[in-house]
Amino acid sequence: MIHPLASLRHAASFAVLLASFAPWTPSAAAVERPVVIELFTSQGCSSCPPANAYLNEMVRGRRDVLPLAFHVTYWDRLGWKDPFSLSAATDRQARYGSRFGDGSYTPEIVVDGVTSHVGSNRAEVGPAIDRARGAKSTAAAIKLARNGGQLTVEVGGGEGRGRLLLVGFDHRHETAIRRGENGGRTLEELNVVRSVRTLGEWSGAALRLTEPMPEGEDAAVILESPEGRIVGAARL
Repeated sequence: MIHPLASLRHAASFAVLLASFAPWTPSAAAVERPVVIELFTSQGCSSCPPANAYLNEMVRGRRDVLPLAFHVTYWDRLGWKDPFSLSAATDRQARYGSRFGDGSYTPEIVVDGVTSHVGSNRAEVGPAIDRARGAKSTAAAIKLARNGGQLTVEVGGGEGRGRLLLVGFDHRHETAIRRGENGGRTLEELNVVRSVRTLGEWSGAALRLTEPMPEGEDAAVILESPEGRIVGAARL
């Protein structure tokens, strides 16, 4: 005869086992995704430090945004080669410039893939972020988990389609600039993007991917619609 307490223990163990196989259901926190703030910048640009400082404030003081600093390459030939410049950043900004019709310039902030602004113009960028929060579209919730050198990406089901981007970034760098427009200055830069690559296409069905961790100390995944609007985002 099985003791009733043993039966209860067995039932509890079975429930835990079942839960481990249950499909992932995004929590309310996961669904409430951050607004993505992309700053296109360069250490060679004398107009960029105020925009960098603005982004740093967002990194330190806000949980409702995902601020990322994309260092472009086209300043590298003008006196100082930015050690964090990426061709992928230059290409991404060029696509935005083609969409918005304003070309490529620094500093530029793009809010949620929807609007473009001079990155140091707080009076314009702040309200744009507030509007994006109010009109925020989330096609699918995203969840990230790290296991050693591997990153697990889980994307919930939803409506629509889009492209999944994996972004690797460093938390903080301090650089003494020796030449160029910022020569003699020391710049503190946060959330510096070190790598960007496409994970694949999302077409509405839930999916799970396991990928090597990207270059950088941290990782984020962005889901963008075919027209470039950000419709999903998460970071570790």
